[in-house]
Amino acid sequence: MKGLLLIIALTRYVFAQQAPIVQVDVWVDDAGNTVSVETRLGPTGIPLASDIPPIPVETGLPAPGLSIPSISNVNPDVNVDVDVNSHSNRQFGISYSPYNADSTCKTLDGVERDIAQLAGKGYALVRIYGVDCDQVHTVTTAAQRHKMRVFAGVYDLENFPNSLQPFIEAASVSSWGVFDTIAIGNELMNRGQNSAAEIVAALNTARARLRDAGFTGPVVTVDTVNSLVTHPELCQASDYCAANCHAFFDGNEVPPDAGRYVRAQMDHLAGSAGKQVRITESGWPHAGQANGVAVPSVQNQRVAIDSLRQAFPDGDLVLFSAFDDGWKSDTQWTFGAEKFWGIQ
Repeated sequence: MKGLLLIIALTRYVFAQQAPIVQVDVWVDDAGNTVSVETRLGPTGIPLASDIPPIPVETGLPAPGLSIPSISNVNPDVNVDVDVNSHSNRQFGISYSPYNADSTCKTLDGVERDIAQLAGKGYALVRIYGVDCDQVHTVTTAAQRHKMRVFAGVYDLENFPNSLQPFIEAASVSSWGVFDTIAIGNELMNRGQNSAAEIVAALNTARARLRDAGFTGPVVTVDTVNSLVTHPELCQASDYCAANCHAFFDGNEVPPDAGRYVRAQMDHLAGSAGKQVRITESGWPHAGQANGVAVPSVQNQRVAIDSLRQAFPDGDLVLFSAFDDGWKSDTQWTFGAEKFWGIQ
């Protein structure tokens, strides 16, 4: 049965290669030898954000290149009971979105239950993506109670820099110590939503305002490995290089090799950027359609996640994702898997 499944997957991949939306990136060394191959499917004609007003720039605070905080370095002032069988998660982060399947916001009690469950599984850090649904307040409150730290961020620059205010307000209640990192944008370059210059300007503005408010931790932007290699100024303007990387979207990688693939991509980016790198998203879907030889299933997800854990024994990895995201919608580039990345 596995052999038949592989043949089907390969057939799907051959037909997919005929579509104009497939991009194959081949990395070579100085001698011309192939180091890695990455296949990406993405939209054509992505609109540029030409209508976005200029972002005010506050200069004088270059990125100091802060070290990546240790994920296992949690708040020592709060006690939490952790499942002893989940100790292997302790150096890893986990991504989380506080939305119900119908896209409504989860309540404070709902967020508390979710964070308690993640803490019980041993995770030391939770990553959130935006400031809507009062999530900065609800997640930091629950995270501090359960001895976790928060990798927080603004998803886009739509309401920037006013979107920084929830972090300042949350810190006045929970203290800045609950924040591991604050990200300005998630895959803005990959989505074609902003130019590199706009993102760098936003990073400088955010760092200045957050420093004035008392935050001394890293301020970064998050994007894909390809976007960060192509636009090195994004890593240069960040305190460390923050990258989302999923072996599933390569189309040439099987679950046991997920960790090796992501680690190689991280090492390539680190060499290119000359900075420390943290992988801020990596996982494998448990349902959906095959992407080449990358096949979603519960068993394949377990194998891939185990491979990722083994490839990152010292952390620097945020697993994706805490729960299935029933509120998400699929596109032709997500293989019917967008809702099914919750780790089973």
